[in-house]
Amino acid sequence: MSILASNPKLADPLAGIWPELDSTLYSLEEDEATFFKTQTGIQDDEELKKHILAVQATAYAIYGYPCIRRFAFLRLKISRLPAYKDVLRLGKERKGAILLDLGCCFGNDIRKAVVDGFPIEGAIASDLQQGFWDAGHELFRSTPVTCPIKFIAGDAFDPTHIQPQGPIYEVPGTAAPDDLKSLTSLTPLLGHISAIHTSSFFHLFNEEKQFELAKIVAGLLSTKPGSIIFGAHGGLPEKGLRVRTIPGRAHRMFCHSPETWCELWDGQVFRKGTVKVEAKLVHVE
Repeated sequence: MSILASNPKLADPLAGIWPELDSTLYSLEEDEATFFKTQTGIQDDEELKKHILAVQATAYAIYGYPCIRRFAFLRLKISRLPAYKDVLRLGKERKGAILLDLGCCFGNDIRKAVVDGFPIEGAIASDLQQGFWDAGHELFRSTPVTCPIKFIAGDAFDPTHIQPQGPIYEVPGTAAPDDLKSLTSLTPLLGHISAIHTSSFFHLFNEEKQFELAKIVAGLLSTKPGSIIFGAHGGLPEKGLRVRTIPGRAHRMFCHSPETWCELWDGQVFRKGTVKVEAKLVHVE
């Protein structure tokens, strides 16, 4: 293991109250519009917007994450992360490379990686609710046949989904499954995943749970040099609680700073000096 990167960013906390949906928040950058038009087959801008708004409402009813309300699922964030090019290279150069999108929601990021060349047979996604993945098929007008990316529903803190054991430093005694489609949990992939993408996820938990989650995720990472964990989460210049009022009520999010995020992974989760960690704070309106 030689690289482990994450980029904390400012983002909305998980609200205890679900505000009503607001269609004025809808927007698509040029590359995003091209991606969704290509993937859905809908070329008309207004028809595409109507389609996306309908899927958004379906998912928001499952769980009212602020990221769904503000259309974060339209952002091709995985491709904007500095580590993305390294992940695509892993997919091309490493035999049997596996990419996990943990907390995938609709699956837009894992789909983007496959479109950009990561082998689909090595692509796997996971989230708490099957309904998010089903909404993704609705969003992209796909089926498990036309888009055979393996999805597994499960709670990352559930030991039947991911057996917690912390980082692995020796080659696992068992090989990775030849066919990801046979999996019913992520435990068989412990020590075998080449790249783990997880975004807008860690900031849902307090400091103690973030540490626990980091150890769980670390246990999935392959021992091969160049294996990587990357993503974007809520952060602050100084570690601590960020408090916002949404609407008329205080909501608290624990945020790491770039410095404490690096310390978390290099020295607390992984043995000091066994990984390289890069973190950058980016202001997002």
